Amino acid sequence: MNEKNIRLSSTEIAGLWTTYMQETMAVCFMKHLKQHLKDEEIKPLLQKALHISQYHIQEINQIFHKEGIPIPHAFSDDDVDLSAPALFHDLFSLSFVYSMSRLSMVNYSFITAGVARTDVREFFTECLSGSTNLFNASATLMLEKGVYDRPPMINYPKKVEYITNASIISGYINKKRPINAIELNEIFYNTVRNYFGSILCLGLLQIVKDDEIKKYIKKGKEICDKQNKLFNDILLQEDMLGSSPVTMEVTDSTTSPFSDRLIIMLFHSLNQMDITLLGHSLSLSMRADLTAHFSKLILEVLKYGQEGFKIIVSKGWMEQPPHATDRKQLIDKNS
Repeated sequence: MNEKNIRLSSTEIAGLWTTYMQETMAVCFMKHLKQHLKDEEIKPLLQKALHISQYHIQEINQIFHKEGIPIPHAFSDDDVDLSAPALFHDLFSLSFVYSMSRLSMVNYSFITAGVARTDVREFFTECLSGSTNLFNASATLMLEKGVYDRPPMINYPKKVEYITNASIISGYINKKRPINAIELNEIFYNTVRNYFGSILCLGLLQIVKDDEIKKYIKKGKEICDKQNKLFNDILLQEDMLGSSPVTMEVTDSTTSPFSDRLIIMLFHSLNQMDITLLGHSLSLSMRADLTAHFSKLILEVLKYGQEGFKIIVSKGWMEQPPHATDRKQLIDKNS
């Protein structure tokens, strides 16, 4: 069969549809940040990130149009008010690009590994490359500005060692062994992600008028802060300094630049990534106390995500992803 005539697989449709939703959401957020950004060093980076997201949207539009697939409603200029005052100061824009590019690298890696059609595979390979470039550029700028929060340092190993018994997993009941570099990496980056989440929640709490959504965001901030305390306590118990948040002040604006639907759907998307990354941390942790912590956190975020999903559905805001044909319904209808 000529590859040009191969229909999109369910995996490819899912990747394209999800990316379209996420990129239209990101564009709305970045348009607001760009409207008020004053830092001349951050401006080109944010503009590049915005351009990449808009390009991705155009490419998916073309693929869906060619395949006869309806274009998702997703998010548009109707979901962002560019006349609203700035919600965050300039440094948050840099952190936004850094954080979103890190999450995008993970997301695009999963998607790229599951697609086969050449044009789709090339598109997501390009998406992954673009996210990697944004991550490198934002990390470099954070280092130059002295606002990059470096991971804790450990001494270099002096020799190669092997694990000789199962005591390596101790730590919940028995005496804890020192944390290893792999576990330390997971704790550090979970902390960085939660600091960003906490600041995002703080800003959105100021501008959301819907009481149900405000209550939901407040709970999200409490979860972020609780996780940060847990991870920092672990670092302090290891005689390492806990991570401190980069200063990314929220302004005093109480005027919302975003639709309520955009805000809660952003939380829905971030919850999905949070579960993925916590699961990754769980799989790499060998110490019993750490696996217990990560298992508990996953359940907590799952429950929180379900609460948000119910709110979205109750308000009629959840767009239905493409789905398989209900064969039973067709059979019953034709009986």
